[in-house]
Amino acid sequence: MGHWWVRNIVEPGKLPLLLALAAFVLTFAATRAVTRLIRAGKGPFGNVRAGGLHIHHVVPGVVLTVVGGFGAVASDRHGAGGAVSAVLFGMGAGLVLDEFALLLHLDDVYWSAEGRKSVEVVVLTAALVGLLLAGFSPFGVDNLTREELTDRTTAVANIAANFVLSLVALGKGKTRTALFGVIVPLVALVGAVRLARPGSPWARRCYGRRPRARARAVLRAYRHDRRWAGPRRAVQDWIGGRPDPRPARLPDHR
Repeated sequence: MGHWWVRNIVEPGKLPLLLALAAFVLTFAATRAVTRLIRAGKGPFGNVRAGGLHIHHVVPGVVLTVVGGFGAVASDRHGAGGAVSAVLFGMGAGLVLDEFALLLHLDDVYWSAEGRKSVEVVVLTAALVGLLLAGFSPFGVDNLTREELTDRTTAVANIAANFVLSLVALGKGKTRTALFGVIVPLVALVGAVRLARPGSPWARRCYGRRPRARARAVLRAYRHDRRWAGPRRAVQDWIGGRPDPRPARLPDHR
């Protein structure tokens, strides 16, 4: 275990990435726990206000991200400065992405249905960083054996092929599949060979004169969204909290 840790985490300089990921996940979890307690009126916590202005936690998140990011650039990946900067960056990124929906909509949609975008972005970011951390790094490791060099060269070739397939999946409007496909084999391949989503650049270019393919793409997208929308919302509500119900809109009699 100690040899694996040194060869695959410490020697390639992945320790700051591991610390940043841990700080990111823990900060997001702690932030969601505190905000849910505030929402329920429990515990000693409350919203931070200054002169009647509600200070969202994205503000200290931006500060921590800037400090940690510049500190990481100026530090050695193998030194204590890099580790501290990674932790600060991870904490800041967790606070910022927890309010990603606020930045996207420029409105306080934290407990609305639109606020689910924050949970989705956080989960996706943590998954991608975790996959990157678990993968092989072909750089920064000295004295590789022939077998290790072959394994790492194969890994780099697979990542390059997955990246090309991910670009195809992205052009087909499958953003999540494209992102995961950069690192995970077969995921990008599935996204690249299946029908494009309606309205994607691929569909507009390739299905314009193929009405049957266009109709099949619309039907498949409808079935996919109908099948997975409910489970996806349930997971998001479990992680981030159930959003407030939308107020009923009164009919306009003008």
